[in-house]
Amino acid sequence: MNSATTAALTGTYLEFYASCPEGFEAALDAELQRIGLRKTRRLKGRVTFTGTVRDAYRACLWSRLASRVFVVLGRFDCWDANALYDGVYRMPWEELLRRGASIAVTARGTNRELRNTHYSSLCVKDAICDRLADEAGSRADVDTEHPDARIALSIRNDRASIHLDLSGDPLFKRLPREATKPGAPTHVLRPDYAALMLEQAGWGEAVREASANEAGAGMPALLDLSCAGGGLELEALNMLHDRAPGLLRSHWGFEGWQRHDADAWSELIDDADERAAAGRSRTASVVATDLSPLARAYAGRVLKQAGFGGKTTFVPADVDAMLKAVPANATGARIAVADATEVPFTQTAALLALASGLRDAAAPARLAVLSRDSLFARGLGTDPAAQIEVKPNNEDAAILVFDGSALQDAVATSDTAHTVDLGDGRLVPVLSPGSEQFAARLKKVARLRRKWAQRTGVTCYRVYDADLPDYAAAIDLYQGTDETPGRWLVIAEYAAPKSIDPAIAQARFLDILALAPQILDVSPDCVHARARTRSRGGSQYANAGRSAFSQGVSNGTTGDVDIERRLPLIQEGGLTFAVNFDDYLDTGIFLDHRVTRGLVREHARGCRRFLNLFAYTGTATCYAADGGAEETVTVDLSNTYLAWAERNMQQNGFSGRNHEFVRADVRRWIAEQRLTRNRWDLIFCDPPTFSNSTKMGSRTFDVQRDHAELIIGLSRLLTREGEAIFSCNLRTFKPDTEKLARAGVIITDITAQTIPEDFARNPRIHRCYLVKRYTVEEAMERAGLDPLS
Repeated sequence: MNSATTAALTGTYLEFYASCPEGFEAALDAELQRIGLRKTRRLKGRVTFTGTVRDAYRACLWSRLASRVFVVLGRFDCWDANALYDGVYRMPWEELLRRGASIAVTARGTNRELRNTHYSSLCVKDAICDRLADEAGSRADVDTEHPDARIALSIRNDRASIHLDLSGDPLFKRLPREATKPGAPTHVLRPDYAALMLEQAGWGEAVREASANEAGAGMPALLDLSCAGGGLELEALNMLHDRAPGLLRSHWGFEGWQRHDADAWSELIDDADERAAAGRSRTASVVATDLSPLARAYAGRVLKQAGFGGKTTFVPADVDAMLKAVPANATGARIAVADATEVPFTQTAALLALASGLRDAAAPARLAVLSRDSLFARGLGTDPAAQIEVKPNNEDAAILVFDGSALQDAVATSDTAHTVDLGDGRLVPVLSPGSEQFAARLKKVARLRRKWAQRTGVTCYRVYDADLPDYAAAIDLYQGTDETPGRWLVIAEYAAPKSIDPAIAQARFLDILALAPQILDVSPDCVHARARTRSRGGSQYANAGRSAFSQGVSNGTTGDVDIERRLPLIQEGGLTFAVNFDDYLDTGIFLDHRVTRGLVREHARGCRRFLNLFAYTGTATCYAADGGAEETVTVDLSNTYLAWAERNMQQNGFSGRNHEFVRADVRRWIAEQRLTRNRWDLIFCDPPTFSNSTKMGSRTFDVQRDHAELIIGLSRLLTREGEAIFSCNLRTFKPDTEKLARAGVIITDITAQTIPEDFARNPRIHRCYLVKRYTVEEAMERAGLDPLS
């Protein structure tokens, strides 16, 4: 039996360690010392300490920063599987584990002979079970999900160490049920990360100092700029009320340990109960906001379930509202925190503005920000006093800590060029000096565009389209209907040239996001960003998700009116359409096709049958039906878009068997229809630039390569006097007029007359053609080709 095993069995003082995420070590060391543990030592990802069983219990019960607490059971030489098995077998497991305790074994580390951690863990498990069978008469049951004892093997070079996890589940698993339910509207910051942020911000120290004051004076105020799911508030209130983080846990890993001292544990629990009871009377001001009202409401539910209902004041995302919520008798330090990692990119600029406003108005004693970049340092005009590299959700981030004095100095020495005066008393902090020029340009363009829109009755339009090359973005404004009132912005960023520093481009785009809603009178939470890159074939947007709409239709509820009501409604040309700003690459309506849709309506007058190919959300079908088309067929490969199209039609009063919606690969469907007698008076076709949808099988679609075949095919579905409108957004598109003419098809370029005024800066936004069918001879003659060639 080695010395570590002897100590684990008989010694008063044992060897323990508390594991933690990287970056937590210094703070965890300080915390363990406050708890009363001795001989602590920092290592990477852990802090070791020597103490009694009671000391280990205190770490389990009171540590907010540790992930797990282990006791070292033994160490031995281990160069191969035989040495590993023998070393584990020699340990007196019948005296280390409670009789009948189930086990689970994990392993980490390798050496030259032991290269597979799963195999190593099996060796340990076999040795333990064999030892118990030989010495205690029965093997241990293995339970990988909920064992009574978790044994951990660590291999480093030719040495192995065996540890028992005294925690059971990780110590940071202490969130209320509401915070862990599937489908939560926002992320709740993990408790150990919340605790580290609060300690770095000075909340823990301020609470402890104020609690030690018998009069209870000087209690601090906590101001959270982005509460999300209330994780920071939850941990802050637990600290304020002196509630042990492990107090409500029902199962512990040490219950499977022979050295478990139930009396000592009971005494510690009683003491923790008394401290929690005494701490209930403590008061402090906790004020929280978030740019999302939904997040604020969710945070309130999480706190209520944790027993802290009414302990936090939730206010709109406004500095004045936050400061007014702090009572006059809150004379302690004002401490500010913000988790920027879960803030949507569209709202980063608004969060920066909120932090800058708080800095200017109140200069908190300290500000701690969890961030993935250096934007806060740039936005606040000062370097952080401390920076701790961490990895929440396994993504690189840092806790940036700003001292109040440095923030005040930043206010006193701030460069006025980094604040844009909007001319009505509003000062908007920006990251780039050139953003003042952007603001002036946007104000001018917006004023002119607003007058044009009012004169023409347009409610949704493009306001700005890379008017300044350094501020390369497109800004579209959407106005809701009386049924769903509101104003929304969709801001699409063009990729900056490679010669531009990415940090500078990011700062400029954030300034656009900060200034545009102020100038255009749109709430920041109604701003939606798209990262967009220029390519040879038009535009490509980043990141799309699944919405409640798409989930509903994928379940077959294509006629569910409730799905439609979740989406804002806009009007165009006297018709109403549903739009989605959150979940798709586009919103559900292409604003640059506004005139084209009007052209469809004009050509539909007097037509009986209309066909819409690559129909998307069916807006062109609505226009055709409004123009008088008696029968319509809408074809698309997406069930989601077809359901959306059907709802758009119903919204405008067009329903019934005369309006058919077909899910099909358009090219294959055209080939099938050519074999039937079905013909249409008017066809609208707006194919994608490129598609490799899995629903198409092994085929891909490229509009430049495949357009002639597509146009010839759809021309065969026209009636004798029928015509088609063909559109695409490939900027470099060149129709093969000769091939089309030899097939009896003539296309006339009508692009110029289909570009709306708000897209005049970018006339290559799309190409549009009128398609008609003739005899081959007529077509070749019209195309200027020799029929005999």
